[in-house]
Amino acid sequence: MKIKLIWVGKTKEPFIAEGIGKFIRLLRPYADIAVTEVKEERGKDIQRMVEKEGERVTKLGLPYVLLDEKGKCLTSVEFAGFVRRHPHDLNFLIGGAYGVSDLVKEKAADSIALSKMTLTHEMARLFLLEQLYRAHTILQKRGYHH
Repeated sequence: MKIKLIWVGKTKEPFIAEGIGKFIRLLRPYADIAVTEVKEERGKDIQRMVEKEGERVTKLGLPYVLLDEKGKCLTSVEFAGFVRRHPHDLNFLIGGAYGVSDLVKEKAADSIALSKMTLTHEMARLFLLEQLYRAHTILQKRGYHH
């Protein structure tokens, strides 16, 4: 299985970067995992920033599952089933600090919420990786998920 994580901007918090590295290492036996960082836009016009980031995302030309607080809420077991139904390529998109443009939402193949709570875009990266690892351990009947 190939998993591509697409997110806007670099991970700045060292403790989050460390956790991301840990879960990428843990996932390697289960999936070929890659991260694509889309350039984060700077400025005062938030709408313009989100639109510009959205253009960069859509230029990648990849189908993706959008991580969005308004997406489908799944349990960890349901998420494992979602992963199982996509055995080849699975691309996940996490937007920037101000979210994603309407165009990015429209082009998403699917939309999943990690939580009903709002998460920082950096924490969402770590939570997604942990849930991907948990999904694979569920599918492989490993002891991580109790």
